[in-house]
Amino acid sequence: MKISGAKIVVETLIEQGCDTVFGYPGGQVIDLFDELYSAQSRIKHILAAHEQGAAHAADGYARSTGKVGVVIATSGPGATNLVTGIATAYLDSVPMVAITGNVACSLIGRDSFQEVDIVGITMPITKHNFIVKDINELADTLRTAFKIAKSGRQGPVLVDIPKDVQEALCEFEPNAQPVIPYPLTFAPEEQLQKAAALINSSERPYIYFGGGVISGKASQQIMSLADKIDAPLGCSLMGLSALPSDHPRFLGMQGMHGHFASSVAQDEADLVIALGVRFSDRGTGDESRYSKHFNIIHIDIDGAELHKNISADVAIKGDLHDSLERLIAMTEVKKRTQWTERIEELRTEELRHTASALSIAKEKTGSRMLSPYDIIDVISSRAEDDTVIVTDVGQHQMWTAQRYPLKKPRTFISSGGLGTMGFGLGAAVGAASATGKRCILFTGDGSFGMDLCELATAVSQELPITVVIMNNGVLGMVRQLQTIFYDKRYSNTTLDRRTDFAKLAEAFGAKGGHAISVSELEKLADEALSCSTPFVIDCAVDSDELVLPMLPPNGSVDDIITEIK
Repeated sequence: MKISGAKIVVETLIEQGCDTVFGYPGGQVIDLFDELYSAQSRIKHILAAHEQGAAHAADGYARSTGKVGVVIATSGPGATNLVTGIATAYLDSVPMVAITGNVACSLIGRDSFQEVDIVGITMPITKHNFIVKDINELADTLRTAFKIAKSGRQGPVLVDIPKDVQEALCEFEPNAQPVIPYPLTFAPEEQLQKAAALINSSERPYIYFGGGVISGKASQQIMSLADKIDAPLGCSLMGLSALPSDHPRFLGMQGMHGHFASSVAQDEADLVIALGVRFSDRGTGDESRYSKHFNIIHIDIDGAELHKNISADVAIKGDLHDSLERLIAMTEVKKRTQWTERIEELRTEELRHTASALSIAKEKTGSRMLSPYDIIDVISSRAEDDTVIVTDVGQHQMWTAQRYPLKKPRTFISSGGLGTMGFGLGAAVGAASATGKRCILFTGDGSFGMDLCELATAVSQELPITVVIMNNGVLGMVRQLQTIFYDKRYSNTTLDRRTDFAKLAEAFGAKGGHAISVSELEKLADEALSCSTPFVIDCAVDSDELVLPMLPPNGSVDDIITEIK
């Protein structure tokens, strides 16, 4: 039987196991939304307040489940509003399919109303993209989009569908099963043997891992490797939640705002084993200084990352789970007592720095304001282990990354590569709707101001999202740089806004409250975390609170800043 292109899209999404899509309607996708209406018992559409929020929701859905997130928008401004969300997913390797409408094929290239070359615009920020001008290719193109999105190093794919293709009719034959990813790439045996030789001869190995461990389902393997070779573990921002934060070998995040022990231990290692992680500038600092003292083994599913920023002594393209299983078998059991003792010294030194930072924070805030550490401790002590933690971007993001006790994979969602302010609430909507579980968003007043319209979505969907705003009245991360490196010239980082976020939450139909003390926060946290609908807690934080330790931009461990009074 012949069906319309719009119906083919919906049937193919259902065929691919898609149960929820996020989006916003418009003239060039009206046929598609009409079919979504007809199929609403089989696939749910969540209407966002803005297309960017919809893209971030599809991202949060994907990160929290491991499934492909789907977002739909109309042509022109609807499509361009997706761009930031697509770029965010691209830089963090998140599987997503973005479907956009376009003007009819006969009108393309004529500056028609709401026409834009979204394929050209998104080419640098997608794994691949398509414009479908022949309805006979529509179903297979969508299937290919899903296949690409979830293969190898995952990422977003865009499919642009002109209106006349949505309206046209053709035969449709559903597939019995969703597409499977392209075959995995397996590491060459000789390369793994070289890696094993380096590990076996090393005295101070350090395992550095990223988000590839989560997507590659290799958490157990990195713990097994660390135990066998007696090595500490550190991670990038994207690697958080791959291991429980209290794992005895885990030193936490390293890099620009990473833990002191983690960053210094990596610098003092004689071998860094980099797994599913790219050597970003935030992680390495001064590239000429970064690997001066150690050899590097780099294993990644994406060969383009090998030798891109930092040259490795042994660079291996291959599936991480398989590579580690084979590598573990090749390594020798070895106790590295002196290295373990040095790691404990670094842990002790970090505890002193943390205690000093807490003391300074208490002196600054007194009873008038909350320290970020108190906020995170109060909230985390009341949250379940499987609660999904989302952040926006800024100081609150780094405080959360440093301190929140994560327990399970896929429970930490944050924009790492693009650093997208305004990411958080949309992502929280996606994660909460995908998992059916409570989601906690840590945000700042600057970031929250960029996406607060998605409170309307959270309320309409009755999602159990708790929003914790670290409200310092400034753009904190930029202000911190101005404090340390620009002689306190605070150009346009003082927000000077009078927004009452608690009242704003109530206006949206959510609940809200203010906290300036631990006792107030505890009371609000108890209420918020037992509430089945959105709740906003506005926490007063000192504008001069800093995220420490800190490596200066393009600096190194030699320049680490642990205290500023």
